[in-house]
Amino acid sequence: MFAHRIDRRLVSVTSPGSMEAEQYQTLRLKLERLQRERDLRVVAVTSPGAQDGKSVTAINLAAALARGSGTRVLLLEADVRRPAVSRYLRLNGAGADRNLARFLGTTSGSLQDAVLRVESLSFDLMLAGSPDMPVNEMLRSPRVASLLNEAREQYDYVVVDTPPIGPVSDCALLARWVDGLLIVVAAHKTPRKLLEASLNQLDAASVLGIVFNGDDRPLFGYRNSYYRGYFPSGPAKPGRQKRG
Repeated sequence: MFAHRIDRRLVSVTSPGSMEAEQYQTLRLKLERLQRERDLRVVAVTSPGAQDGKSVTAINLAAALARGSGTRVLLLEADVRRPAVSRYLRLNGAGADRNLARFLGTTSGSLQDAVLRVESLSFDLMLAGSPDMPVNEMLRSPRVASLLNEAREQYDYVVVDTPPIGPVSDCALLARWVDGLLIVVAAHKTPRKLLEASLNQLDAASVLGIVFNGDDRPLFGYRNSYYRGYFPSGPAKPGRQKRG
């Protein structure tokens, strides 16, 4: 089965009824409330540094938003410097001719010309692709605004997996076109000073919250095993997520 071949941390895809996947459903509820309050549709997922878990979070969030409701969701991979979505989903080179880099590198074509659909996934994909121009030049293209405006019209939610904030300016460039950002922080790993420096680069009003990846502390004072009876039995999954 497809779900058994992809990265086991993608719990919203492989084990949508699990305790770990439920944490993304809680995040979904927050975004649904924000959508009602201010028509939030385009959400960027980023992190202070590399390997904090932003891409895994973006995929899980897209799957959670699309689950069981007919909600139209697009996962847009905008980390063209170090793309990872195809690897996590084991897509084996799919989307070579339908991706973000190709869309932004042309002056014609519609959003759907660059969208990839995978039968086993409940959301649409636009993979990063390989740019043939400097990345910061590509992300300054007027086609970025055109792409996201078209996506707003066609999808209920667009989840944008952006590069980390610290090393490059890509996220700051993209932040101009999104409705809000989620900052993914690796529990016990991301330095506090790096998080503070990253937040200082962003408009505070645009930050929707902080997601702690791999947080293994007891929930409400109880160990995770205390709550296992509420969820289907299955293999143990990575540490839960906590929203800030």
